[in-house]
Amino acid sequence: MAGNDPSVIGRILEAEDVLTPTEYALAKGRSTSNKPQTIPHGWTGDTVGAILDNRQYTGCAVNFKSSRVSYKVKKRVRIPEDKQQIIPDKQEPIISEELWQRVHELRSHKHRPTRSGRTSPFSGIVYCADCGSKLYFYGSREKASDDNFVCSRYKSGRGPCTAHYIRNAALEKIVLESISRFVDFVRSYEGLFIHIQERTQAKLRDTDLKRMQRAVDNNRKRIRDIDSLIQRIYEDNVIGKLSDDRFMKLSGAYETEQHSLEAETESLEAELEAGKQKKTDLRTLFNIVRKTTDVRTLTPEFVKTLIRRIEVHAPQKIGGHRTQTVDIYFTGIGLFTVPEAEELAELIAEFSKQTA
Repeated sequence: MAGNDPSVIGRILEAEDVLTPTEYALAKGRSTSNKPQTIPHGWTGDTVGAILDNRQYTGCAVNFKSSRVSYKVKKRVRIPEDKQQIIPDKQEPIISEELWQRVHELRSHKHRPTRSGRTSPFSGIVYCADCGSKLYFYGSREKASDDNFVCSRYKSGRGPCTAHYIRNAALEKIVLESISRFVDFVRSYEGLFIHIQERTQAKLRDTDLKRMQRAVDNNRKRIRDIDSLIQRIYEDNVIGKLSDDRFMKLSGAYETEQHSLEAETESLEAELEAGKQKKTDLRTLFNIVRKTTDVRTLTPEFVKTLIRRIEVHAPQKIGGHRTQTVDIYFTGIGLFTVPEAEELAELIAEFSKQTA
């Protein structure tokens, strides 16, 4: 979470004389298939990466992680995560599920080394608001104040998107001010903030539920239509209007589509039911805010815990001045704008009526 990749973490552990998994097993008198290490405490990036990806540290059990190709071939292949069986609360957790998920998400982002050797706390979470691509961090060779982010699809003017250029220092100032305002608002108006979020999430949830219900209704209609089509081609085959070969191909295609629609509909109905029961969970966000007293510096760990995504819009010239919009999506709630004085007064009045 602090922005270190596995190889850097490995060097830190090596410098602190932390035993590697092989050394630890041997120290405990356990047998291990790994060869004894020639370099004491020689941590590798692969070893650290395997630990970071191990979900069982969250207290769950993970089954069906791999399987054999066949009974004749002993080689094992890894099973995709969505096909594995996750059983929660099987042992005492070492880290939280939220922390593991966030690190897992960050590890999916590839970081490009910069010529200057400097990094940004925002690397991996800055995106183009227009094309959705990542903004790459470029460290200036001359001075840190020139470090900047540029849309990855800009490609020096030859790509399909514009530069969306923003200096790292400017982005840091914008994010610092936004976080300070956000933290102050949540700490001062916690009850009102929860009310705003519940109302916002209810609207979004209703929209999603309506979309899923439409998809379910459309799937059900298509399933009924396929039944009619199969009945029709069966009758055409009986009276000789459709050959047996053609009937088998058409009926097979229709049945495959129908099975696929039935599986999708079952999944959508499960999501619908879960969506109706879903409540806004702000525990992670409040834990961060309550620990935050005075925001003056932005560490990679703090930024990536509190912020999920930053979107940078193309700059505009307004009144001869360059202006640029930056959207910040916070953990658990997404995009949030602290209300101005007039809107805040209206929200307080509305909240007071509801809680009176």
